[in-house]
Amino acid sequence: MNGRVDRLTFLGTGDAMGVPRVYCECEVCEEARSGGTNRRLRSSVLVEGIEGDFLLDCGPDWRTQMEMINRRADITDVIVTHAHFDHIGGLPEWADACRWQQLKGRLFAPQEVLDAIGKQFPWISSYIELIANDQGMELNGWSITPWKVHHGHNGYSYAYRFEKNEFAWVYCSDAIGLDEEQKKPMHMLDLLILGTSFVREEAEYHTRSVYDMYEAAELIDEVVPSETIYTHMSHQVDLREDLNLAASVSIARTGMTVDLGNYSSLLSE
Repeated sequence: MNGRVDRLTFLGTGDAMGVPRVYCECEVCEEARSGGTNRRLRSSVLVEGIEGDFLLDCGPDWRTQMEMINRRADITDVIVTHAHFDHIGGLPEWADACRWQQLKGRLFAPQEVLDAIGKQFPWISSYIELIANDQGMELNGWSITPWKVHHGHNGYSYAYRFEKNEFAWVYCSDAIGLDEEQKKPMHMLDLLILGTSFVREEAEYHTRSVYDMYEAAELIDEVVPSETIYTHMSHQVDLREDLNLAASVSIARTGMTVDLGNYSSLLSE
C-alpha cells in the first residue's frame, strides 16, 4: 500500500463453478486448464487500506487465494453477500485458521444471511464473531450499506455500497432484473463492480440468476457509473476475444488491482 488510498484486488472472478469446470473440455476451459488467462477462481475481492483490510466473500477457493497473495490467513474481517456455497464455502477453513492463530474473526452480513450460515456451520461462532449489518456499518473508514437484490432463480443476494472521502463504489456480484428501488444505491458511483456470468445467456429468463453483459450494459446506461468492472464470469466468457465493451467498462482479471480513491486507471499485476 502506498498509504494514500485504499486498494482493491480481485482474488477470484469466476462464477459458482469457476473456470475450468472439471467436466468441461470447451476451448475456454482447456485454455484455463493449462494456466491461461481464462483461469478463474470463485469471486472474491480484498480491500486493503492504512486503517485495515477486509475480504468480500469467502468462497471455496479461499485457501488458494490466501496462498496466492501470501497473506496466510491473517485477514480477520470478512463481509458476505449471501449464503450460497461459492461465497461461503471457505468459511470453515478461515474459522480453523482463526482457531490455530488464536484470533477471533469477524463476519459481517445481514441477519438472515448469518442465520443461514449458522445453520450450515453451527460450530463456526466459536471462532468467528457473526455481526449483523442490516442497518449499515463502518469499517476501516468506509461507510458501508447493504441492500437486498434479486438473484433470479436463486432467490436473493445482497449488494454493498461503500463510501469514503467522496469516493463511492458498489459491489454487486449476483443479481439480475433489479427493480427501480434496488437500482437507487447504484447512482452517483465512481466504480461499479457487477457480476455478469455470460456475454449473452441463452437460457430461459426464469431459470437465470445473474446479468449477462448485454443486460449489464443497459443497467449501466441507467445508473451511469464513472467506471464499471465485470466479474463472476462463467466459462462462456473468453477473455482472449474482443467483447465489444463500452470505453468505461473493463473485465476483472485475477490479481488486478484498483485504487479506491482518485480513480483513474486499472493496474494489472
